[in-house]
Amino acid sequence: MSSAVPPFSWRSIILPAYLPTFVYSIGEGAIIPVIPVMATDRGASLALAGLVAAMVMVGELCGDLPAGWLVAKVGERTAMLAATALTLGATLLAALVPAVWALGVGVFLIGFASAVFGLARHAFLTSYVPARVRARALSTLAGVFRGGWAVGPFVAAALLAWTGHADGVFWVLVGACALVAVVLLVLPDPERVFGAARLAREASGLTATGSVAQVATGATGARASDAPDAARAPDAPPGVFRTIVRHRAVLARIGTGAGIIAAVRASRVVILPLWAVSIGMPPEQAAVVIGLSATIDFALFYTSGQVMDRFGRLWGALPGLIGLAAGHVLLALTHDAPGAAMWFTVAGLLLGVSNGLTSGILMTLGADLAPKRHPAPFLGAFRTIADAGAAAAPLAIAAVTSALSIAAASAGIGVLGLVGAAMLARWVPRYVPRGGRR
Repeated sequence: MSSAVPPFSWRSIILPAYLPTFVYSIGEGAIIPVIPVMATDRGASLALAGLVAAMVMVGELCGDLPAGWLVAKVGERTAMLAATALTLGATLLAALVPAVWALGVGVFLIGFASAVFGLARHAFLTSYVPARVRARALSTLAGVFRGGWAVGPFVAAALLAWTGHADGVFWVLVGACALVAVVLLVLPDPERVFGAARLAREASGLTATGSVAQVATGATGARASDAPDAARAPDAPPGVFRTIVRHRAVLARIGTGAGIIAAVRASRVVILPLWAVSIGMPPEQAAVVIGLSATIDFALFYTSGQVMDRFGRLWGALPGLIGLAAGHVLLALTHDAPGAAMWFTVAGLLLGVSNGLTSGILMTLGADLAPKRHPAPFLGAFRTIADAGAAAAPLAIAAVTSALSIAAASAGIGVLGLVGAAMLARWVPRYVPRGGRR
């Protein structure tokens, strides 16, 4: 029976999964760096400009749960088209209405649509990629997102140099949305193309991974806990809140660990520029260090997936998270030490390597834990916890720095990272068997 199963091909998912993601992230990456500039050009104070820029993360956080419901209800491609249309409308609002409130609302809606777009790709790869290559597929998706976000600012810089107006950058995202819509409409619906292959693999037992998250209900065997999903009709996905209640234990345990990973990773983006200013490092030298850190981070995305597929999820999560914690602690201990700039460079490179080792880990853990038949509601809840951690980290850094010092904030993030590593070491082996397979 296994001989009749269509083999998985990497080439088969490049166009339906990675191309729209890359194009969309280029457009989004182009506007994110210039949002504060556009806000101040429209009369916003520095604090208000920061709030407007933060609306992207707020929108993503608010969009995760509705995204899970929408993807489960209408499917991945339709959800992506809806997200693209919402992004287009929000971008036109922000570009054509020269007011700070319009920019804030538009940026919030872009973040909301980005949550839908990202979850649709996550759910697609969760459903249709075999478990044996799942981590590589999702790490590559993370790398595609990062690649688009790396290309986008250069496109924005070129457009700014040509036009001299920051508002013109909005049209990069408009063009990206139009191109994504064309790609999605021209290509065959991936759910139909890959659905037969998935069903054949399930029938042959090649992807009988089960819903590992069902362990959270207290059942000791997969057969009893998987029965409700197996018996559920394909057109009747479970509700988001029902899914949260059903999988509350795994969301509380591994979900919290995922939130800590997201918080420590988000801290790195905030803490490095602030640290360079705090120790008086010249901006051009700090930019080189941060750029090298980001380059190393991006270069390791596929390696992270290979490690997780071959040795297990903890081999990507623990070294990366411990390295991120160590980098923050190293910064805290060397703020006033001789050669602070040298220690900043070492810590920055360590953070880049460690963050690269965690590439795709959150999406992979979410895919491993999600129910096979209807993963989107669970993924929406899982991503909400992770995005909450990412959103809370900059606020925590600002609060601790204001009350104590930036060294105390960095040390606190380092300790938090070690706590997260201990949680994952305790719970991942229980819920996610080695390699994501039973």
